[in-house]
Amino acid sequence: MTERDTKEILKRIRKIEIVTNRLVNEQLAGSYHSVFKGQGMDFDDVRLYQPGDDVRNIDWNVSARANEAYIKTYVEEREMTVMLMVDVSGDGKFGSRSQVKADVAAEVGALLAFSAIKNNDRVGLVLFTDTVEHFVPPKKGKSHVLRVIRDILTYDPMSSGKRIEAGVEFMGRVTRRKSVGFLLSDFYADGYEASLRVARRRHDIIPVVVTDPLESELASAGLVAFEDPKTGEVIWRNTNRGFLSRFRDQTKKRREERERAFRRMNLDFINLQTGEPYTTALMKYFRLRARRH
Repeated sequence: MTERDTKEILKRIRKIEIVTNRLVNEQLAGSYHSVFKGQGMDFDDVRLYQPGDDVRNIDWNVSARANEAYIKTYVEEREMTVMLMVDVSGDGKFGSRSQVKADVAAEVGALLAFSAIKNNDRVGLVLFTDTVEHFVPPKKGKSHVLRVIRDILTYDPMSSGKRIEAGVEFMGRVTRRKSVGFLLSDFYADGYEASLRVARRRHDIIPVVVTDPLESELASAGLVAFEDPKTGEVIWRNTNRGFLSRFRDQTKKRREERERAFRRMNLDFINLQTGEPYTTALMKYFRLRARRH
């Protein structure tokens, strides 16, 4: 990486930090806090037993010493682990608007990471293609989050393939306690449902679907070359009315199948598109989830 490239990356990280910090402070922090609560209760203190208290909470050691019944009191354990599982396969390089899908995934990941540290949570990162290529163990702190953002932006994947289950299964191996896992991908893949079903038994998995409008709605443009970002293969197609109709039907069917699969597994999911403000979709998701929980 040249000095100019390094300066550009640092400039971009700083811009993302400023924008996401403002969004977190002004819009997301309260919503995130209300939705993602701690995963248990921590012992706090003891107090005298009062009629109606749960006898299972009696601290028998303290009660024996004091000759009076005391019960244990607890506070909610606030600290959580948030894992960002980011698809860095070749598909992420596509975008017909001002950003490619990988850019949107990086900014949303940054937003979620800053929300997490505002909430005193740990943040970890898994970057995957058809295998896990990069892992950052969960930690707290602003410098750690900036490192996570830098890695998302600058990582140069070795493979262009995609196996979503690789990232999901890896999270299951490295996080023992219940954690929140944001899975950022366009989900243009098959074979990941079984791993999601297993992961959701222990963890809170939230698919974040990042797509581009051109992937579902093409315009007639005569003979067009389509390049597969994973393989580099180029296919020429005549974008006539019949082709466009079949293309719309196939993409609609695929989207509906994906969303039905998420609903079958009771997974809350977020749909994002390049060129659209992702904060709107995130806020809508947080409000809906807060009402249900």
